[in-house]
Amino acid sequence: MTRSSLHLLKGTGYVISTVSVILLATVSWESASKSSILIACLLGGAAASIIGMFCRWLSYEIEKRREERK
Repeated sequence: MTRSSLHLLKGTGYVISTVSVILLATVSWESASKSSILIACLLGGAAASIIGMFCRWLSYEIEKRREERK
């Protein structure tokens, strides 16, 4: 497997994970909407998960660009 195909695979994995977080949050919304604390937890947790995946993807992107410069 080439370096670019591995990079594409990582990116695809993060997109799939982001979609799964959104789907799970959507399913949980009805129960969470009964309490403002639960809404905050649901939105905060979903956002934290997506931001964390973005940070990991960004770190791979930075590493890839550093290796390409060498």
